[in-house]
Amino acid sequence: MTSTRSKKRKPPFEPGLVPPPGALLEWRDGQHFDHWQDRPCALCDRLTPMRSHAGEPVHKACAEDWIAANPVEARLGRFASDT
Repeated sequence: MTSTRSKKRKPPFEPGLVPPPGALLEWRDGQHFDHWQDRPCALCDRLTPMRSHAGEPVHKACAEDWIAANPVEARLGRFASDT
Protein backbone atom coordinates (compact mmCIF):
# COMPACT_ATOMS: atom_id res chain seq x y z
CA MET A 1 0.00 0.00 0.00
CA THR A 2 1.44 3.33 -1.01
CA SER A 3 0.98 6.40 1.07
CA THR A 4 0.36 9.61 -0.78
CA ARG A 5 1.68 12.69 0.92
CA SER A 6 0.37 15.99 -0.23
CA LYS A 7 2.56 19.02 0.11
CA LYS A 8 1.43 21.13 3.01
CA ARG A 9 1.66 24.76 2.03
CA LYS A 10 0.76 27.55 4.34
CA PRO A 11 -2.32 29.36 3.08
CA PRO A 12 -1.87 33.06 2.34
CA PHE A 13 -2.22 35.01 5.54
CA GLU A 14 -4.89 37.60 6.21
CA PRO A 15 -3.96 41.10 5.06
CA GLY A 16 -4.68 44.19 7.11
CA LEU A 17 -5.50 47.65 5.84
CA VAL A 18 -4.29 49.16 2.59
CA PRO A 19 -2.25 52.24 3.51
CA PRO A 20 -3.17 55.57 1.93
CA PRO A 21 -1.09 56.61 -1.11
CA GLY A 22 2.33 57.79 0.02
CA ALA A 23 2.22 55.90 3.33
CA LEU A 24 4.41 52.91 4.18
CA LEU A 25 3.32 49.29 4.31
CA GLU A 26 3.91 47.51 7.62
CA TRP A 27 5.27 44.10 6.71
CA ARG A 28 6.65 42.65 9.94
CA ASP A 29 5.47 39.06 9.60
CA GLY A 30 8.21 36.63 8.57
CA GLN A 31 5.97 35.17 5.85
CA HIS A 32 6.82 38.22 3.74
CA PHE A 33 10.36 36.88 3.37
CA ASP A 34 11.27 33.76 1.37
CA HIS A 35 14.48 32.39 2.89
CA TRP A 36 15.02 29.95 0.04
CA GLN A 37 14.39 31.62 -3.30
CA ASP A 38 14.54 35.07 -4.86
CA ARG A 39 12.02 35.59 -7.63
CA PRO A 40 11.45 38.45 -10.10
CA CYS A 41 9.40 41.28 -8.61
CA ALA A 42 5.94 41.46 -10.21
CA LEU A 43 6.38 45.20 -10.66
CA CYS A 44 10.06 45.87 -11.54
CA ASP A 45 11.31 42.40 -12.57
CA ARG A 46 14.41 42.56 -10.30
CA LEU A 47 14.98 39.60 -7.98
CA THR A 48 13.50 39.81 -4.49
CA PRO A 49 13.01 37.52 -1.48
CA MET A 50 9.95 39.59 -0.44
CA ARG A 51 6.39 38.30 -0.87
CA SER A 52 2.98 39.94 -0.60
CA HIS A 53 0.20 38.45 1.54
CA ALA A 54 -0.86 36.38 -1.46
CA GLY A 55 2.69 35.12 -2.04
CA GLU A 56 3.33 37.40 -5.01
CA PRO A 57 7.04 38.30 -5.28
CA VAL A 58 7.35 42.07 -4.85
CA HIS A 59 9.68 44.57 -3.22
CA LYS A 60 8.00 46.45 -0.39
CA ALA A 61 9.08 49.77 -1.95
CA CYS A 62 7.65 48.72 -5.33
CA ALA A 63 4.32 47.85 -3.67
CA GLU A 64 4.25 51.24 -1.91
CA ASP A 65 4.99 53.03 -5.19
CA TRP A 66 2.26 51.00 -6.93
CA ILE A 67 -0.28 51.98 -4.24
CA ALA A 68 0.63 55.66 -4.71
CA ALA A 69 0.30 55.40 -8.51
CA ASN A 70 -2.92 53.32 -8.46
CA PRO A 71 -4.95 54.54 -5.45
CA VAL A 72 -8.33 53.35 -6.75
CA GLU A 73 -7.14 49.87 -7.71
CA ALA A 74 -5.09 49.67 -4.50
CA ARG A 75 -8.30 49.66 -2.46
CA LEU A 76 -8.94 46.13 -3.77
CA GLY A 77 -6.12 44.98 -1.48
CA ARG A 78 -3.42 43.65 -3.79
CA PHE A 79 -0.87 44.96 -1.27
CA ALA A 80 -1.79 45.61 2.36
CA SER A 81 -0.17 46.01 5.75
CA ASP A 82 -0.10 43.20 8.30
CA THR A 83 -3.06 42.96 10.66
